[in-house]
Amino acid sequence: MSFTDPGQPIPRGLTTPEFVLRPITADDAERDHAAVMETRVDLRLWEQSTWPADDFTVDDNRGDLVDLEQRHEARRAFTYAVLDPAGDESLGCVYVFPTTATFLARSAVTPVGGDAWEEVDAVVYFWVRRSRIRSGLDKRLLPALRAWFAGEWGLARTVFVTNEQFTQQVGLLEHTDLRRKFELREPDKAGTYLVYG
Repeated sequence: MSFTDPGQPIPRGLTTPEFVLRPITADDAERDHAAVMETRVDLRLWEQSTWPADDFTVDDNRGDLVDLEQRHEARRAFTYAVLDPAGDESLGCVYVFPTTATFLARSAVTPVGGDAWEEVDAVVYFWVRRSRIRSGLDKRLLPALRAWFAGEWGLARTVFVTNEQFTQQVGLLEHTDLRRKFELREPDKAGTYLVYG
C-alpha cells in the first residue's frame, strides 16, 4: 500500500474488547492531555526531548492535535488515538509514517542485518498510558497492531520504533519474535532509536 495514493483506502480504526483505535482529532485534546501528562516521563525518553513540559496545557495539546489531524487528512502520516471501549479515556497513541517522512529522511539509518530501509512499508511508533502499562496493555496492543497492519492495511514490512533509553518499551519489543532490523539516529536527538521488524 502506498501512503500517498489517494485511491488507496486507509483503515478507519481497530476495535477490540479492550480498546478502540480511531484517527485522533482536536476534539480529543482534553482526554489525550490527561494521558500525555500522566506519561510525560516516559514520553520524554521516547521523544528524546523535553516534551511535554510540566506546564503543557490542554490548549497546547489541541494545537498539536490539529497538526496531527491535518497530516492524517493529507495522507502524510497517520495518528490513531487508543481509547477505552466507551471512548471516554485516552490509553495512548499510534503513529504510522512512510519511510519518506521528513524527519525519517533526515535521519541516519543503519541496517543491523541484511534488510533494506527502502523495502519497509510503514514505520510505527506507539505509546501507552503509564497506568495501563502496569496492567500490561502494551503487551496486548502490540500483537493487535501487528495483525491489523498485516490484515487491514495489507502491509508486509511494518517496523516498530522506540528509543534505546526507553528501556520499558525496548524490553517489550525484545520479548517478542520481532528482531532488531535497523538503528536510527535523528539529528539533534540523543540516543539511538531501535527499529524492530
